Formats: sequence, structure tokens, C-alpha cells
Amino acid sequence: MAERPAADTAASGRTSRDRSPANWLLLVPILLVIWPPLFNKISPTLFGIPFFYWYQLAVIPIGVICTTIVYRATTRRGGRS
Repeated sequence: MAERPAADTAASGRTSRDRSPANWLLLVPILLVIWPPLFNKISPTLFGIPFFYWYQLAVIPIGVICTTIVYRATTRRGGRS
């Protein structure tokens, strides 16, 4: 039986795109929710909803936008990653 060569990405010439600078955008939504003094207040209110609640809901689309930008920046054309 023939031995299979070890799957080594360095030996095969492929490089990992995990070190893209765009990945730093993923920290934005995390930092927005991890620092409570930023959003731990009642005013200003939006349609009677305290700041704490609408801030948390606003972070969701920010996270989606950041994730979409990172995804598109780090995937190759043609649908292969």
C-alpha cells in the first residue's frame, strides 16, 4: 500500500488568508458590546425606548455589515475559499 503524503499547506504552495487585515473589523461589534460604560444609560430615548435597548439592537446590523465586509474581502472569486 502506498503512503499518502502529509497535507502540509506550506509544502503545497498554498497560503492561508487568515491573516487578512480585514479580520480586524470583526472586533468592532465585540468591542461595542463588551464595554458597558459606553451603553449603560437610559437617555437618550428613541421612541420611548431607553438607550441601552436600542443601542444593543443597533449593534446587530453593525455586526452583520462588518461580517459581510470581512467575508467578501477574504474569499476568492469563483466561490472557493
